[in-house]
Amino acid sequence: MADVNRGNRPLSPHLTIYRPQLTSLSSIMVRITGIAMLGASLLVVWWLLAAATSESAFAFIDGLLRSVLGNIVLLAATWAIFYHMLGRLRHVVWDFGYCLEVAISEKMGIGMFVGATILTVLVAIVV
Repeated sequence: MADVNRGNRPLSPHLTIYRPQLTSLSSIMVRITGIAMLGASLLVVWWLLAAATSESAFAFIDGLLRSVLGNIVLLAATWAIFYHMLGRLRHVVWDFGYCLEVAISEKMGIGMFVGATILTVLVAIVV
């Protein structure tokens, strides 16, 4: 132990040699969408509190959410909800021991992106 030369050893080489995989990226996206949904829920709470307090407060947040920027944020939040839901569903399937093969897991990751996008477009068309 006294002969260890710590000054010349690399630090955590996993960041420089690790190739991101679709399953790891989709898992990270599930976490990101969970945080994004928290932010979107705060907007909904703000909207409800403003509706309960005063007409001017409600007019402000309602105008903000109905603006072009608000529509983009709500559309992104809708995509995040669907993506997060599909990610949780994927983990339930994995918990039962199904679809654990790499090829199937990657197809499920692609399916999450595609499925969330299709469901979001359907919601945008209907609403």
